[in-house]
Amino acid sequence: MSGVQPPPVRSWDDFVLSSARFSVPDPRDLDRWNNRMINNLLYYQSNYFLSALAFLLIVGYFQPTQLFVGATVVTVLFLGFVWAAENQAPIRRFRRNHPFVSVLAILLASYFFMSVLGGVAVFLFGIAFPILMVLIHASTRLRNLKNKLENKLESIGLKRTPMGLLLEALGQEQEAGS
Repeated sequence: MSGVQPPPVRSWDDFVLSSARFSVPDPRDLDRWNNRMINNLLYYQSNYFLSALAFLLIVGYFQPTQLFVGATVVTVLFLGFVWAAENQAPIRRFRRNHPFVSVLAILLASYFFMSVLGGVAVFLFGIAFPILMVLIHASTRLRNLKNKLENKLESIGLKRTPMGLLLEALGQEQEAGS
């Protein structure tokens, strides 16, 4: 984890207001959609983290115990998936070829365990909703020149960021910056 630098928080104007450009991705061109998502996840990762943290704090204020249980379940399932993917070739190929399905499987398994444990509403609003908002923004936000330059620096290894490590754990490290 040495050498990992969190990127700066992007301006509100660049993130969602007047200079931000949005477009619905073409579902027939999955490679381009995946590329847009990965690059936006890398570029806006500090904004995504702060947005998700705000949701977590709000939900945690009202339901702290259930949020802790939900976060623990999601973390354990994610780490278990990453461990299995590193040690089992078929799971590694699946993770590499189907990253969206992999994340969806982790979230559905988390939902199942949370329903058994009794904290479905906390899971939906505290964990799944922020992830959904991040994925929607990353899918629809068009990239700009600054975004492309920053992602190139990440992809050639001059900068290491937390989102870059997360994408690497999901098997998407080679996609970034393309």
